[in-house]
Amino acid sequence: MIVMKFGGTSVESAEAIERVSKIVTSRIKQSPLVVVSAMAKVTDQLVAMGNTAATGDCTEALSSVEALRERHTQTSKALLGEKRAAALAPKLHAHFVDLENFVRGLAAVRELTPRGSDYLLSFGELLSSLIVADAFAVRGLNAAWVDSRECLVTDTTHTRAVPQLADTREKSKKKIGPLLAKKRIPVMGGFIAASPDGIPTTLGRGGSDYSAAVMGAALDAQKIEIWTDVEGMMTTDPRLCPDARTINQISFNEAAELAYFGAKVLHPLTLLPAIHKNIPVYVLNSRNLKSTGTEITAQAPPSRDVFRAITAKKGVSIVNVVASRGVGVHGFLRSVFEAMDRHSASVDLVAISEVSMSFTIETKRLAQALVEDLEQIADVNVDNDQAVICLVGEDIHGKPGIAASVFNTVADSQVNIRMISQGASEINISFVVKEDDVPRVVRHLHDHFFSANSRAAAKSAKKKNGARANGSGVKRGSNGKSLVKRAIAAVV
Repeated sequence: MIVMKFGGTSVESAEAIERVSKIVTSRIKQSPLVVVSAMAKVTDQLVAMGNTAATGDCTEALSSVEALRERHTQTSKALLGEKRAAALAPKLHAHFVDLENFVRGLAAVRELTPRGSDYLLSFGELLSSLIVADAFAVRGLNAAWVDSRECLVTDTTHTRAVPQLADTREKSKKKIGPLLAKKRIPVMGGFIAASPDGIPTTLGRGGSDYSAAVMGAALDAQKIEIWTDVEGMMTTDPRLCPDARTINQISFNEAAELAYFGAKVLHPLTLLPAIHKNIPVYVLNSRNLKSTGTEITAQAPPSRDVFRAITAKKGVSIVNVVASRGVGVHGFLRSVFEAMDRHSASVDLVAISEVSMSFTIETKRLAQALVEDLEQIADVNVDNDQAVICLVGEDIHGKPGIAASVFNTVADSQVNIRMISQGASEINISFVVKEDDVPRVVRHLHDHFFSANSRAAAKSAKKKNGARANGSGVKRGSNGKSLVKRAIAAVV
């Protein structure tokens, strides 16, 4: 069997869902399980609705509910026809009644808790999956709607729940296994799940990809297909560089690194279950039924270019922490890492000198309480509006002259580099620049490393810089929190 996940833009309208049905029909012999996101922009609308209701403005929030009702009702009619849409209407109506009641309650108490947020955001996937399942049936596909909350089991960390694979496997085999055995096509919403006690949870924004990978691992899928609105993973963001091109094949490690550092095609956690089970992942374009997209496997053939891709992560802050006079190095580092751990600070890059430390963190995740804690032990300053640019490729540190070529190219773009990371990972070179400089830097780098003469340029750089470029000792762990914990252990 295979898992096919369709994102919000792939199910945004009756026309889009029509294309999805044709794509699924083309895979019918492979026993597909279909995972769908909420219709495009619906999750954003639910978030806004919750925030509005939490201010006590019930009238405006209910108006948003009515707009969502109208959109889903009209889409179902366009896909199903009046008679079949009327049969589906009671199921949709029941969800909208629940949504209205929740909004009224939220406006009364004026507080949206993480648990309440998970419940609110679950409506998008529930509504879209119901419509898609019926659309399949009308088009001759033997579809069966499945409530994701009865299959995907997580812990109780609301808004960012962690899947429990053993429990998910057990429930999924009981719920979905018999449907697949009968040649039916299960259709379920992504992103939503439930705790062992049945309390609704979510995997976080963008979590539908993650849902698909978890279900693929739980059911031992042969492959996982992620259908989106672009032609696979690309050498860089085409909005920044029109010359970006599709990557045909990429390794799990490279794709995960790109996802972590800002590539929008995949959720950063998506690949973990697939890597664990060695299940190939394909990123495909739902607007092109013949899409070949990008294949992600444990090992990919060497790239003809120096790097596989370039990505940029915006919305980053640099936190500079300098020890006050008289504070010992040992005690300083321990105190900084302990403060980061207390506030669950998930960092990207860390640079350490004798009595100072700099790290990058998503601005929206930088707690003021962490800054205040650090100010008790050191001088702290925070630079916002920064971005991490990451160049990814297998074994790049085994090739002389690459670092020199990267930074000479950045220098040519007349941009200042704030922080550099090279040495910890064998597959990336990362550095920090101001957000406003990202388009210029990415275009220069892409033109240098991915243009027709990029290989000639690489050979020239190798001759010029015969010595191997050494790493700067700056590290990023696969998980920022685990890096902090390891650092605490090291300095205590």
